[in-house]
Amino acid sequence: MTNKEIQELLSLLQSTNVTVFELEQDGVRIKIQKSALSSGEVLRFQTPRPASGEIQEPGSAPPSVHPPAPSKANVRTITAPIVGTFYRSPSPEAGPYIEIGSTVQKGQILCIIEAMKLMNEIESEFDGTVKAIYIENGQSVEYGMPLIEIEISSEA
Repeated sequence: MTNKEIQELLSLLQSTNVTVFELEQDGVRIKIQKSALSSGEVLRFQTPRPASGEIQEPGSAPPSVHPPAPSKANVRTITAPIVGTFYRSPSPEAGPYIEIGSTVQKGQILCIIEAMKLMNEIESEFDGTVKAIYIENGQSVEYGMPLIEIEISSEA
């Protein structure tokens, strides 16, 4: 199963009431489980504890994560389709794929998420301008975590 097929499956499941989905195909097994949130609950992502021994207070955002701004009609947020490690460039020596203010095209690579030694390229779903990058290079990400905000130039 390709990364694109998995992304399409995730997108399809987000628009349903299904909370658990399992698929086994060609020796690959995928299990997707989403939690049902009531309208008043807030989704929080857990990040690794700092190595320095500092303890973070529950409910406070880590300093490297910037919370998303209120959504606007022409702004879209690219979220993590998988759990892994976020990288802004193809290698440590290379420059980042995008910067805040960069113009992007649909299908353009925005970042990489490494999962189980596989590098998964995350592509833009829209033409537009990068307004925010919420994750620091090398930071762990969870499924559904906001990564990048793009102000779209035309409705896709």
